[in-house]
Amino acid sequence: MKIKRALVSVYNKTGIVDFCKELQKLGIEIISTGRTAKLLRENGIRVLEVSEITKFPEMLDGRVKTLHPKIHGGILAIRDKDEHIRQIREQGIEPIDLVVVNLYPFEEVVAKGASLEEAIENIDIGGPAMVRSAAKNYKYVGVIVDPEDYPKILEEIRNTGELSEKTREMLAFKAFLHTARYDAIISNYLGSVFEYGDFPEIFNLSYRKIAMLRYGENPHQRGALYSDGSKKGIANAEFLQGKELSYNNLLDAEAGWKLVNEFKEPAAVIIKHGNPCGVACASDLQEAYSKAYECDPVSAYGGIVAVNGKVTPPLAEKIISVFLEVLCAPDYDKEALKILEKKPNLRVLRVSGDFERIGIRQISGGLLVQDEDLVDLKPEELKVVTKKKPGTKELEDLLFAWKVVKHVKSNAIVLAKDKQTVGIGAGQMSRVDSTEIAIRKAGERSKGSVLASDGFIPFPDTVQKAAEAGVTVIIRPGGSIRDQQIIDAADDLGISMVFTGIRHFRH
Repeated sequence: MKIKRALVSVYNKTGIVDFCKELQKLGIEIISTGRTAKLLRENGIRVLEVSEITKFPEMLDGRVKTLHPKIHGGILAIRDKDEHIRQIREQGIEPIDLVVVNLYPFEEVVAKGASLEEAIENIDIGGPAMVRSAAKNYKYVGVIVDPEDYPKILEEIRNTGELSEKTREMLAFKAFLHTARYDAIISNYLGSVFEYGDFPEIFNLSYRKIAMLRYGENPHQRGALYSDGSKKGIANAEFLQGKELSYNNLLDAEAGWKLVNEFKEPAAVIIKHGNPCGVACASDLQEAYSKAYECDPVSAYGGIVAVNGKVTPPLAEKIISVFLEVLCAPDYDKEALKILEKKPNLRVLRVSGDFERIGIRQISGGLLVQDEDLVDLKPEELKVVTKKKPGTKELEDLLFAWKVVKHVKSNAIVLAKDKQTVGIGAGQMSRVDSTEIAIRKAGERSKGSVLASDGFIPFPDTVQKAAEAGVTVIIRPGGSIRDQQIIDAADDLGISMVFTGIRHFRH
């Protein structure tokens, strides 16, 4: 069906003048509104105002302009249905063949910290109505919401005078994606502002694709990266150098970033396959990284590093001295970036933003949604349950280990000393197996260390092995039916034990 009339009303005016000039050259009549019409006229484009068609002025500060039968009748009429054509002719309505609309920038306005009143005024009403009308009637009407589509649409119209059904189908699909995302962002914002909680009856998610990845977890799986539209977190990190990020790189970077931001003092984390293999705090990042690397140099090979401060030249020199896949930091010294360029394959990310408050995971047929595990214990909240009490320095190490263990896959055991992990046992089906792995990793460094267990210890064997390795204090949630038996074992072995009352499972 030949395109004769186009309705153009856009907030994002990128490319719209050149697009409309070409439409005019092709003999297509242009209908427009407000600022779009003004811009087109200023650039020598003939425009028919919507108000000239509706015989009704724009009103209520522009809230009402296109919501009129003479507009929507022209968009929604089924062209090969005689009764529809008869009705619009009786009402003096002419068909509209192309709708070019994009919406008020609600997402951008809210991201800048707008007031509720300003946000409300950036909820588009007429725009989504026109987009949805045109997309519903895609068999006869083309709808463009993305300025990037202008060139290919023009080319098709030049060649054929119309848009193919396949093109109109693609445009309708994009249009409904556009309005669905728009409404999801608005509903999520209002739910937050009006404090209707984080677990609504209908859970809307809206993400925009940033890139296709080379593959997913394995080469035979496809993968893509989507963004929530913010400037926070790993998905929205600034990519400064290196090879293309992989699916697994991004998962490991996320694990490192979440863990390193547990600490206010300088901290470094090395991640391998989703688990930390080294974590440390120190007076500066260079020392923290060195201590994290010392924990398990073998596992650190090809790992992902995250630090919670600016990367300096000395730290950069240490980082490029070994093979690492990704470096995540909130900032970089200019000279440090030059040093990192010596390893051109090292992926370097500048990341901002703290933890998400809600965690989301997909299961077959649905989603699991939960509060993120953000509990931060203080020394006075720990309950000493043994005769022997931990010392001040041991308490510091206990709290350090307790922060680390919640980022290790269950069953998880962490040995730490001087705010440095010395042994980590992750993901075993038996807690005593995780303990044995952590002790083996630590070797002689286990002497004088503390042990953190993410869940309750069911049998005294874990306590026995810890004592034999030289562990002096154990921190754990408590809650086992054999708690007293395990406490008695700790007393008999001369080690301290504290309960948190909080479990840190990670599946």
